[in-house]
Amino acid sequence: MAKTSPAQFVREVRQEMAKVTWPSRRELVVTTIAVFAMVIVAALFFFLVDQIISWVIGLILGFGG
Repeated sequence: MAKTSPAQFVREVRQEMAKVTWPSRRELVVTTIAVFAMVIVAALFFFLVDQIISWVIGLILGFGG
């Protein structure tokens, strides 16, 4: 493996960074909202599943009504 000088490394990093396509502000906002919405949906789902499992275990162990 060939060794790269620090200056060459920095040049290569800059070249690669120039190839990156950054999202527009609108794309960023839309995807951020989508992520927050999915986090809320997942949290509600797991909360409901946890409540159901807790209720079933309570019934099995005789804690429930």
